This record gives sequence, structure tokens and C-alpha cells, in this order.
Amino acid sequence: MKTDVYQKVTNKIIADLEKGELSWLKPWSSGNLEGRITKPLRHNGLPYNGINVLMLWGASVEAGYLSRYWMTFRQAKEMGAHVRKGERGNLVVYANTITKKEEQDDGSEEERKIPFMKGYSVFNVDQIEGLPEHYYTKPEPVIDPALRIEHAEDFFGNTGADIRHGGNSAHYANGSDHVQMPAFETFRSSEAYYATFAHELTHNAAFWIMPRGQRIALIRQGCPRDKAA
Repeated sequence: MKTDVYQKVTNKIIADLEKGELSWLKPWSSGNLEGRITKPLRHNGLPYNGINVLMLWGASVEAGYLSRYWMTFRQAKEMGAHVRKGERGNLVVYANTITKKEEQDDGSEEERKIPFMKGYSVFNVDQIEGLPEHYYTKPEPVIDPALRIEHAEDFFGNTGADIRHGGNSAHYANGSDHVQMPAFETFRSSEAYYATFAHELTHNAAFWIMPRGQRIALIRQGCPRDKAA
């Protein structure tokens, strides 16, 4: 049976509670919300309200998004941009009422307001490429970009891995097979950046070099076990 929108929202909140991480209550821990707490924004700059604020705050903290802006796949496309392959949207909801006329026993009609809720997916700007520049948050420099280590840059560049920079999270994404890194300038030192980079690339290597790691990843992506061997 298809899960309704109410249940999806409830499941998300329960999942956060069970993890013991109320990320949707602490947006100030994420880079895009340091300082004054602000609401997530639609593509046109209008703020989200209600449960959507908590849902998108939580998504930003969990994934490390820096931008406050969110939009649908179609809205990004209309601006000549595109959602990166492998990215997944986050649920937001729209609630309203419809008015329905019902015939009474005496033949008269009475209007009744019926509440409804529908859900749809939105993507953070950090998941989208090709948008106008003002949508993208520029991190405040912590270290001088000139402190990059040339031979380390050459080494990582020659690995052949799909390396992406942005957001506030360092991780390897199995589904899209890419290494995600925060901007170099946001690290406390060049050594910290390259140490983190090397760590995330080991996960990429586990998939491509170690047969067991590749098999597990393929199974997680839905490949039948007998074909993932």
C-alpha cells in the first residue's frame, strides 16, 4: 500500500528521534545557518513555513548543504540548470482546504471545507548545477587557497574518481559513485583537507578495488545477489 504524505512526515521525525539526533531542531550546527537562524527559501525567495521548515532544516544538517534555497526539478530546468545525477529530493508538503457542496436531507446545499495535504520533492541548490551565481553560498575563507599542495593535488586528480566540492559534508556516495568534499578554503589547514580527502577516497577504492566492497555496493543498488558476484 502506498505510504501517504502524513505517514512520510511522521516516519521522518520518528527516524530522527530514534537516532537520538534532533537535527531538525538544531539548524545552527550547519554551515548555512551559522549565526542568525533563517527559514529555508523557495526558488523565488519566499520562505517555507510549518513542518517544511523542520524537514528542510533537518535535510540541510544531515547532508551538509550550505544554501538556504530549494526548488523542484522542473524549476531548476526552467532556469537552464540541472540536478546532478544520483541526487535525491527531499519531501515538502502543501496543505490547504477544498470546499465541497453537499445536499442536505431537506434538499438544501451546505458547503463543507475538506482539508488535504499533498507532497512533492525539492532539491537544495547544492544539488543543482548551472543556476545563476546568486543562488550559491560562498564559504568564508578559513585558509589561503594558495596553500594547496601541488603534488597532492596531482595525486588526487589522477585517481580518476568523480570528485565534487561544495556543501558542508565530506563523504563517498555509493549510489552516484562520487567523492564529496567541502571547499578547500573551509578547512582549518591544508593538511586537514588532504587527510580528509584521502580518507574519503579509500571508500571509493573499496568499491573499485576490493571485490567484496563492490559486490555489497551493487546489492545495495538493487542488483540481484547472483549477478553481483
